Amino acid sequence: MSAVAPDTLPPPLIRANQHIYRDHFHEEFTQTLDENILQLLDRVWFRSRLVGFEPYPQRNNPDRPLIFASNHSGMAFPWDAIISLSHLWRYLMNTRGHLRDLPRPLSAPMLSATKLMNPYLITDFWKKCGSVDATTLNFETMMYYQEHNLMLYPEGVPGIGKGFNRKYQLQRLATSMLRLSLMHGTDIMPFYTINAEYLNPYAYSFEWINRLTKKIGIPFLPLTLLLLLVIVQPWAFYLALPAQLTYVMGTRIRPTDLTTKKHDELSRDELLAISEQIRQRMQVEMDAAVAAHGQHPYRWRELWQRMKENRRYFPFFLPFAWPAAFTEFERRYVKNGERDFNMHLDRPGTFWKLLWRNPLVLAYFIPVLGWIPLAMKGYRDNKLSRLARDRAAPTGR
Repeated sequence: MSAVAPDTLPPPLIRANQHIYRDHFHEEFTQTLDENILQLLDRVWFRSRLVGFEPYPQRNNPDRPLIFASNHSGMAFPWDAIISLSHLWRYLMNTRGHLRDLPRPLSAPMLSATKLMNPYLITDFWKKCGSVDATTLNFETMMYYQEHNLMLYPEGVPGIGKGFNRKYQLQRLATSMLRLSLMHGTDIMPFYTINAEYLNPYAYSFEWINRLTKKIGIPFLPLTLLLLLVIVQPWAFYLALPAQLTYVMGTRIRPTDLTTKKHDELSRDELLAISEQIRQRMQVEMDAAVAAHGQHPYRWRELWQRMKENRRYFPFFLPFAWPAAFTEFERRYVKNGERDFNMHLDRPGTFWKLLWRNPLVLAYFIPVLGWIPLAMKGYRDNKLSRLARDRAAPTGR
């Protein structure tokens, strides 16, 4: 399938950037990860639901991707994005047999800038699963992508770091979403992530602390009692409490109905005013979704039932065992080059076998000092990967 509609070739700068469509994205990586790990985590721990996604949204402009846009969950590692894509992946494969309409996310560049922000130090995790750094050029380039739709979190990093005191409060939306929607005549499909605010509840942040953590590649530091657990048990850095993630489709937004002007005729103030109008519309719908689906975020009885039903997979549906599962997956898929394999997480003694094969995982359980080898691996490998990319990049001469 061609990545660009033949009658609408993009400008030269965008054509030169179209390598981002396939630089890192490995559908087989995502499928194998989902079959071995993510399906289990979703089935037992997150128990995600799609509400209102049927019938699945279709493009109003066949030559341009729809823009799926959601709220961010505050102060938590972005498991909500991982699980939403995992669920949508299975949904589309089961109902359509293909992934053409799967939304590929534009993610904050800080998530891929340091290996520590990739789950359990998996190299280029976000990009291998289809994410693209959310830069202006990348956004404009993805608007010419034919094989998938797009997914945005238009609040950006401020949406993640907004704190529990502002849960479910949409922050200012990036005007780039509105501008490109108008430019390319494609609609915005809002959907609302409910209960993800409880993945790390009662966490707060302060800007002066976040300015310090950004210098080491961490966009914000949630101040919560769980922070003490992160210090003594490094695996808790990626911890998520068992909130039932619910994704509720909103009402299609057609920005061309909100203005009679073209995108390049709108002033900055006019763009901000229309963007605020969209934000308010989304806020009303999200409040209704919270009222309908967000009153019992954990559903403890259902969680216990799922654990009993899947007890043969113990302990891999519990967060402390996730480092072993993800590290073993990377060892087999990336380092060994294996394909079409089954990790057999339901076999007795598998957890201890994985620790034996991946001794670095032990560092996740060593109080305080365990952070030393993990940080060394994260930052060392990150520097090496940057050097490799720099050597491979064209010189421009």
